[in-house]
Parts: sequence; structure tokens; C-alpha cells
Amino acid sequence: MIEPKDFTKSGDFRSEMKTDRMKVPVVFHVQDELLPSESTLEQLESVASNDGLFRHIAAMADVHSKPGRKNATGTTIASGKLILPQVNDTDPACGMRLVATNLTEDNLSQEEIDRLFSALEGRVPTKAYTGTILPYRVIVDICRKGVRAAVEHLGIETKFEEEHSLDRGNFFGGEVTRKKIYEVIPRLFLFFAKFRSGILGAAGNHFLDLMKVTDLMDKEKAKRLGLRKGQYVFMIHCGSGILGQYTMYMYTAKKREHRSQAFMAWLGRMTFLTPRRHVVDAIAKKIRDFDFGAKKELFTFDGDGEDGRMYMEARNACSNFAHANRAIIAHNVSETIKEVLGRDPGFELIYDMPHILVSKENHYGSDVWVHRNGTSRAYGPSRMADHPDFRETGEPAFIPTSMSTEGYLCVGLDSNESTFFSCNHGAGKPKAAAESVVPQNHDELHAKLASRGVKLYNGRSSRVIEQDSAHYKNADAVIESVRQNGIVKPVAKLQPVAVIMY
Repeated sequence: MIEPKDFTKSGDFRSEMKTDRMKVPVVFHVQDELLPSESTLEQLESVASNDGLFRHIAAMADVHSKPGRKNATGTTIASGKLILPQVNDTDPACGMRLVATNLTEDNLSQEEIDRLFSALEGRVPTKAYTGTILPYRVIVDICRKGVRAAVEHLGIETKFEEEHSLDRGNFFGGEVTRKKIYEVIPRLFLFFAKFRSGILGAAGNHFLDLMKVTDLMDKEKAKRLGLRKGQYVFMIHCGSGILGQYTMYMYTAKKREHRSQAFMAWLGRMTFLTPRRHVVDAIAKKIRDFDFGAKKELFTFDGDGEDGRMYMEARNACSNFAHANRAIIAHNVSETIKEVLGRDPGFELIYDMPHILVSKENHYGSDVWVHRNGTSRAYGPSRMADHPDFRETGEPAFIPTSMSTEGYLCVGLDSNESTFFSCNHGAGKPKAAAESVVPQNHDELHAKLASRGVKLYNGRSSRVIEQDSAHYKNADAVIESVRQNGIVKPVAKLQPVAVIMY
């Protein structure tokens, strides 16, 4: 059990936890009331007890546990030579994108919003077997070339699609060969991916939000990013779908949440024609030895070894698919607006950023592997010096808080080294209900949303009720922790208006 003596406060909004078991401390960038539950603290203690971690674990305001995971969401963990697949969720480059439009409160009515979202329920599927069907060659090209392949095939008109994306929309940093993709991902999984782009997914709180800019905290930076008060924007949160999920299950030890996942990982491995077969077999044996997460110590790859290189190449390919998935959803939204409302919404990408990310970066003067699990990269202007826009503003980061409470567009600061230049990706789950009104069924949820001017579309799952604001930490307290720790600078406040979620 974690005890008060294990904590050292360094201010009202920061504290450090270090028990006798831990090799590195956990630095919480939160006030005491936002500290996580005991079970999350014990999970962080377990992770921090492993060898090879660098300096400390950075825990953000939204830190909380999720079932079946080794590590808490809302953390950034760095390591020297080792890659730690289990500290990240198995959805490469799951993340969010924010798209500006020419739609405003003056030219878009509530009736038009309702007509649009009624149509989008069919065009932006949540739980579905098929989405936007793409040729097999395009799937492979997306994996090897990034979002550009989707732009070229579909004629995507969103402006700044590559310029305003992490790593310019290609996690390899440049085009790789088809042979490289076939070496690291089973062709069977690539075939399935043909049918699976343009899908939000039914997991967690993946969503499509129409949001209105209600306040500008930094007018100059907001203008630079293309935002103005009263403007409507779309926020999209989703990941790499079954391509990323199935592929990552082949590469790491994780308790299977569904029998189909275990079967697909086995099937992919059995049908995998790759010259790196010896690496695949060695990884499979290592996974069996770890008994799918039963061991307390973390499953690792050598960052400079064959297993680490193969893992990162597979991860980069799947991350490209995740990015393209969000681009395709945005494209389908734009095309639906043209059909339903008879106007071009003038989509411009503000940023597309993952919050499940593994990358090699330099921090505190050392080259380290950085694992962001439910945290976004948030570089300050100096680290974005090669970007034509973000060198002036800092890297954009988004903090949505719940489906009915305000979200924030923020930018990174140069002062944020203690988080490895990361930002929380939301509000996170509290220890107890954060509000007095806690919906118990769909009718009560819809009524509460309506009282706040928000309408939920789709919302068919039984667990969508858990996405109500009562199940998330207080938005004001979360943003205050961000301000006080110099993590990011809030630029604009965004109020949800219409939401698609399963």
C-alpha cells in the first residue's frame, strides 16, 4: 500500500512518489485532489520498479488505470536502450485531429446541424464491419508513404494535410518499400484493412465532435492557427483499428480481451511470409514466456536489436494507417456537408496528433525512447523550429474533457521538460463521481446533454453513459494544473455541440 511518507510535494500542483521498490520516482503534475486511486498508484509503483527507466515517470492530470493494462493512461515513460511495448496501449497512433471550417454560429443553424449529423451517423460508422473500402495497394501505400497515399487516392481536399501532422503524416520520416511493409505485417491483416478505414470504432470514447469556439485566450496564436470566436470546428478521436490492434498483439505480451484477438494473432503469425521469420518466432516465444502479461516485470525489446527494429517498423506502418483513418473520416464529413448542406466547408487541418506514441527523442541531454500512453507530444517553439507555423506558436495539443464540457486547444511551451514535453489528452477518470447529477440510463444522459445544448448521435452502447461528464475530472481543475505546471498554454476554448459516439 502506498503511504503518505512516499510522497514529496514540490508545490501545490506537483508531487513526487517514490517507494522502496521503485527504481525511478513518479512525478505527478497535478494538485492533490486530482491524484489517482490507490490501484493506479500501485500500478505506477509496479512499472517504476523495473530496470532501464530514465529519470522518472511523468504522470499528468488525467492519469488513471484501464482494465487489462500494465500501465496507467496519462503517463510518459522514457527508457535508455529498451523499448517497453506493455506501457503503451495496443493502438498505434490512436489520437485526435482538429479541423477548422468556414461554418460559424451565424451561417449554420441548429436544424442544419441536426440534418448533417443524422446523415453522418451512416457516413461515419462506429461499430461496423466495413467503412470506406480501399484497394489493397492503397492500404500498403498508406503504410509505407503515410497520409499522402490516402490524399492522392481519394482526392482529399483538406488543406495542410501533411504540413499540419506529426512527422508530416508519415511516421517513417520518408517513403519505404512495399517489401519493408510485407516483412513486418502479415498480408492477411493488410487485406482486412481494405474494409476498415473511415471507422471511428466502438472502443472507449472514440468520437466525432462538432465544437464551437467560445473563447480565445491568446488571440494572436489563435489567429495564427486559423481560429476565431463563433467558428465551428470538428474534432476526431480514433485509432488504427484492427490493423494496428492485430499487428501489435503479435508483437507484445498482453492479456487477450477477446478470443478473436488471440486467434487472429495466431493466424497472422502462421500465415506470415517474411524473411525475418526467426525474429517473429523469437518474439512469439518471448510472449509465451511472459504468459501474456502474468509476469510483473515488463516485456522489452532491444531498441538497437532486430526485435526492436521490427517492432518499430510495424508500429510506424500501423501509425500511418491511424493517421490516414482520421484523414478519411474528415474527408467523408466534408463530402457529407457538401451533399446535405450544399456548401463547401473549407476544411483546414489545424493538427493531427497521436496520444499513443513511441519515438526516439533527446531529453535532458540523452537520446531515449519515449513512450506516451494517453499523452500528446507538446513541443515548445524551439523544438518546432523547422515548422513554418508551429515555430511561432508551439506544437498544438488538444484537451477535450467530456462530451458535454468544454475542450481546449493549447500549444506547447519550452518550459515543459519535466513531462518530456507531453500534455494530458483529456480530463481522466476521477476517484468518485465529479458531479451530483449522474445519469443512470440513456434517457437521463440525453436529457442532461440537452440541458447543456449538446446532442448525442448513435450512442447505442450500454457503456456510453460512462462518458458523461460526471465520470471525468473537473475541467477547470485539469486546466489549472496544466497552467500551473507550465505544460501548455491554452489558446482557445471549444464547446461541444453535436457528438457521434458508440
